[in-house]
Amino acid sequence: MSLPPGAPKNTTASLLSDAEYRQNTDTLLTHIEACCDRWLQDDVVDIDTQRTGGLLELHFPNGSKIVVNTQPPLHELWLAARDGGFHYRWDGDAWRDTRDGSEFVATLARLAGAQAGQPLQF
Repeated sequence: MSLPPGAPKNTTASLLSDAEYRQNTDTLLTHIEACCDRWLQDDVVDIDTQRTGGLLELHFPNGSKIVVNTQPPLHELWLAARDGGFHYRWDGDAWRDTRDGSEFVATLARLAGAQAGQPLQF
C-alpha cells in the first residue's frame, strides 16, 4: 500500500509488536543508563540519570538535560534536548528520525556530547 502524496512517512504501521517495542525500548534505555553510570564511575563526565518507567532524564553538569521518552501507543521514541525535539520510529534495524531519517544513538551521542562539552559515544 502506498501513501498518498504529501503524507508524512511516520504514518506507516509499526514493524514491532507491543511486546517487541517494550523489550527494544527497555534494552535501549538500560544501555543509555549503563553508559552514563560507567562515565560517572570512570570520572569521564558527571551525568546523572533518573528513570521512571519509559522516561529517562540525563542531567548534565551545566544544568541542561536530555529527556528520552517512550511513546507506546505510537511505537515511537522521543528525544528532547537543547537543540530541539525529535521523534524516532523503528525501521527494522535502528530507530530513525521520522523527519530526516537520522539514527537515534548517533543523534543522542552528538547532542549529549554538545551538552557535556566533550565527545561521547553510547
